[in-house]
Amino acid sequence: MEKGFPAPADVLPHRPPFLFVDELTGIEPGISATGRWHLTGEEWFFPGHFPGRPTLPGVVMVEALAQLGGIAVLLDERFTGKLPLFGGIDKARFRRQVGPGDTLEMEVTLDQLGTRAGKGTGVARVDGKVACQAGLLFVIVDG
Repeated sequence: MEKGFPAPADVLPHRPPFLFVDELTGIEPGISATGRWHLTGEEWFFPGHFPGRPTLPGVVMVEALAQLGGIAVLLDERFTGKLPLFGGIDKARFRRQVGPGDTLEMEVTLDQLGTRAGKGTGVARVDGKVACQAGLLFVIVDG
C-alpha cells in the first residue's frame, strides 16, 4: 500500500469475508477515492458462482464500489462517528466477467454529499477495461 493512505479496515467497520477493498490508491475526503481489490480465488463466493467458471458476482462488485465510497465519506471529518448505508443503486451495468487472479481497479466520485445522504458514481476496471459501473445512493446514520 502507498504511504499516506490508511488501511481500509482502519476506516470501514467491514471485516473479512465482507471487506472488498484491499488498498487505497487515492483519496480526497468527501469527494472521491480510488482503490484496489485483489481477487485471489480463495473468496467464499467463487466455489458456488459458478462451479467450473468462477465469476465475481455483480452485486458484490457494486458492494466493493460502495465500500470505497464509504471510505471517502468516513475520511471527511464532518462524518466522524457516522456510518454510510446503501440507499439504492442506479443504472448498474456489468461489462465483463471478473475472476480469480484479477485485480479490480475502482474509483468512486461523490456527486452530492449532504449531512444525511449522498449520491456517487463508481467504476470498476480490470486491465483498464470497464467491468462495472453504477450510481450509488446512500444515507448517513449515527455509527
